[in-house]
Formats: sequence, C-alpha cells, structure tokens
Amino acid sequence: MKTENPGQVVLLDSAFQPVGVADKATVHTGETPLHLAFSCHISDDRGRVLVTRRALSKRTWPGVWTNSVCGHPAPGEQLEHAVRRRVGYELGLELGDLQLALPDFRYRAVDASGIVENEFCPVFTALAAGTPDPRPDEVLEYRWVDPPALRTAVAAAPWAFSPWLVLQLPLLG
Repeated sequence: MKTENPGQVVLLDSAFQPVGVADKATVHTGETPLHLAFSCHISDDRGRVLVTRRALSKRTWPGVWTNSVCGHPAPGEQLEHAVRRRVGYELGLELGDLQLALPDFRYRAVDASGIVENEFCPVFTALAAGTPDPRPDEVLEYRWVDPPALRTAVAAAPWAFSPWLVLQLPLLG
C-alpha cells in the first residue's frame, strides 16, 4: 500500500538549519518561507531517465514536465527515507542505488500564478527497480528519455519544464 506523510515541511533559516515546521498545504504561497525538499532523477537499466509531467491539479507548476520525483521530508525523517517513500507513493516504484548527487542545491522560483517555491533541495540519482505505476493525482504522464534528448528539449523550451529541472540538469553533467 502506498503511504504518504501527514503534510508538514521543515522550515529552515538562511544557514539551512531547521527552525520549525509548517503545514505543507499552507506553506506554498506568494511568500513561501525557505524549507527543506528533495529531488530525484531516476534512471533505468538502459541509461534512460524518467521524466514526469505534473498533474493538472498540482498547486505549483501544474502540467509541466519535471524530473522523476520531488517532495519534502517529514520532520525528523532522513532524506534517503523520504525519497524512497515519495517514489513509492507517487510512482509506485522501488529504488536501487540511491545516491546524493547535489547536496547543496537551492533555488527560488515563482510560477505563473504567483506561488513561490523557496527550497533547499538536495538532489539524488537512483536506479528504478520495476515499472512506474504513477498516481494520477500526482503524475499526468511519464516518459523514459535519453539524457541528451532531455538536455536538448530543456534547452529548446525551458518554459515547458519545472525551473528546478532546468537548474539541476546542467549541474548533474
């Protein structure tokens, strides 16, 4: 059974140290405080990367293509556990070989509706163990793509992708 955390995020100070918690449902506004998140780029055994299109019901960046999965650890939850939990919940996948790739990634972006993402967001890479079975309230569609094709698409139409993917991709090499 797929489970998900109750919906609190860890608030951070400017040194990325925890200073409190907030309800995930209320934290993403036009003045979103800095909080802890994560992103994960999942590959298959052929070297293709999984990209997902965010459900149209998502509060931020609905309908845009993005990396495999992103989310927020619950207060006190280890990042690696949070990644595996979210991947299981959102994509119905288990992961092998989970690696921290960008430990210090941080970004701030504003979507078309004015909602701000303001995250300290370590980035992971992983290998998929199985076939995705995504939740339709999270993922509208998904594709396995060759990394050079993804880089070409992002360079040609960055507005069609999440800002965090656009920023992370060149850093992942």
